[in-house]
Amino acid sequence: MRVVTAEAIEQKVYEIINQAVCILPDDVKDSLYKAYEKEDGIAKYTLENLIKNIELAKQNMRPVCQDTGAAVFFVDIGEEVFIEGSLKEAINRAVSRAYTDFYLRKSMVKSPIERENTGNNAPAIIHIDMVKGDKITVHFMPKGFGSENKSALCMLTPADGVEGIEKFVVETVKRAGSDPCPPILVGIGIGGTFELAALLSKKALLRKIGQRHSKEYIAQLEKRLIDKINALGIGPEGFGGKTTVLDVFIEEYPTHIAGLPVAVNICCHVARHVSVQI
Repeated sequence: MRVVTAEAIEQKVYEIINQAVCILPDDVKDSLYKAYEKEDGIAKYTLENLIKNIELAKQNMRPVCQDTGAAVFFVDIGEEVFIEGSLKEAINRAVSRAYTDFYLRKSMVKSPIERENTGNNAPAIIHIDMVKGDKITVHFMPKGFGSENKSALCMLTPADGVEGIEKFVVETVKRAGSDPCPPILVGIGIGGTFELAALLSKKALLRKIGQRHSKEYIAQLEKRLIDKINALGIGPEGFGGKTTVLDVFIEEYPTHIAGLPVAVNICCHVARHVSVQI
């Protein structure tokens, strides 16, 4: 049994927060550069400015977007690890410290009805999973709400099939239009239950651009959806063009014989996420 202190977790999480909001993953940047090479006119000009913003944010260690998001965490805890102290309290302390020390926008409200700001961007949204091994892996995703607000979930029926899934996903993106700051990434959760489909769609966004699903029929569905979404012509920031989506990621889970839950979680081109192993 390996012992990990809550203080050690807090420090690691604190360190990755500023990195995540200021520096985009290389796969996201590379995808934007590739899109830039394919576009012309206003779409090319728009991507050029998005790329300039990304480079300036990294150079000056300033947030790449003013919406530094809800602090979303996926934590994989090894079954051979004993955490000394409270994991959730440690993460929330790290969020509070980092969002204050680095002058990041604090967007969380205590109640969705009364709307009073918490003042420190806590509490975080924390999803915990038990895995094999003696390590803890923390995935941090600061999720802005311009794109989050355009996400959707539908309880399809088995009779709707793959065609129904494709139709729902494309219609969700079409309805979102320019609001989620395209080019976007689309995470899709299929199966499980109402709440699990949504969780899968968010977790899917942690995958690297170009990383296809291991199951061929899912990988082919991802490719078809990329083509169909880009055919909408929404383009960078909604000005039209070839690139509406940078990638589509699907995760699935077994479900009930009577159900076909499908969730779509949209992420803007500022697809921020960092992982750290403890």
